[in-house]
Amino acid sequence: MSPRRFRDPGTPSLRLARSVPMTMGLVLLALLPGIAAMTLFFGPGVLGQITLAVLFAMGLEAAMLALRGAALKPALTDLSAPLTAVLFALCLPPTAPWWMNLVGVSAAIVVAKHLYGGLGHNPFNPAMVGVAVVVLAFPLEYSRWIAPGQWDTLAQATPLDLLRQQATQGYALSEIRANPVFGAFGGRGWEWVAGCWALGGLFLLWKRVIPWQTPVAVLGTTVLVTLPFWLWDADTHPSPLSHVFSGALVFAAVFIATDPVSGCTTPRGRLIFGTGVALLTLAIRRWGGFPDGVAFAVLLMNAAAPLIDRLARPRWLGERTKGAP
Repeated sequence: MSPRRFRDPGTPSLRLARSVPMTMGLVLLALLPGIAAMTLFFGPGVLGQITLAVLFAMGLEAAMLALRGAALKPALTDLSAPLTAVLFALCLPPTAPWWMNLVGVSAAIVVAKHLYGGLGHNPFNPAMVGVAVVVLAFPLEYSRWIAPGQWDTLAQATPLDLLRQQATQGYALSEIRANPVFGAFGGRGWEWVAGCWALGGLFLLWKRVIPWQTPVAVLGTTVLVTLPFWLWDADTHPSPLSHVFSGALVFAAVFIATDPVSGCTTPRGRLIFGTGVALLTLAIRRWGGFPDGVAFAVLLMNAAAPLIDRLARPRWLGERTKGAP
């Protein structure tokens, strides 16, 4: 994100008089319904992971600023580090060990943010870099989630984990969905969490903090691509609602893919970016080694974002196309 001002998503030629702390604060406010839902279904460990991540992030932020010789107060009070920490922590299992949290936050703050020059210069979304690191380094610990509403039970696989495991064993979806980990149309508990992320997204759209193109492209593409397969064979292919409401897709569509620094900034570019995130997520879920893959999809599209914006930018008034007289 731009270090001082944020461009109005609806009118790129104008600028909003909104400071970085105000924008970050609005995003944190929009996260509250989802945080409340996650705490309700997965226990107070959610709040514990958030607290740890924020403490780690602030300490690492201060250390990196000192090493870089940068002013401490402006950067420590702009809320960018706490926001990154919260976004990362919300992707962690509530029972994840503290050192796993520290490794992920270190990757996000030290590597993805400061080694690239700090706020506004990172080509990759810092929170997703942290998630990718812990998924690759600690796959077993990352896959252990508490059963929704049963805080005293042993950690278990997520709905997407279970769906992937049993589908490869030849079970039909009707048999798989008989497991109590599934709800009416998605993962039990995850449905409500995804709905709360969507509620936060509507708030950010209303406040014009995020553009509409990216979340619409992510969710719309997911539905359009999966619907024909589900209609063709509902016992082999999950429904569109199952794809949307069983993992982190809504969370990523609203809070991650809309990052204007690591994402696209042109209207057409945002549509392409969101479409790419959805297609890559679906491909990873189907053929990849991870049950969700949203973090990897976002990071791959981050790498492509500059080229997408270059090709998708609107022509200036009077600009000639290549080869025109």
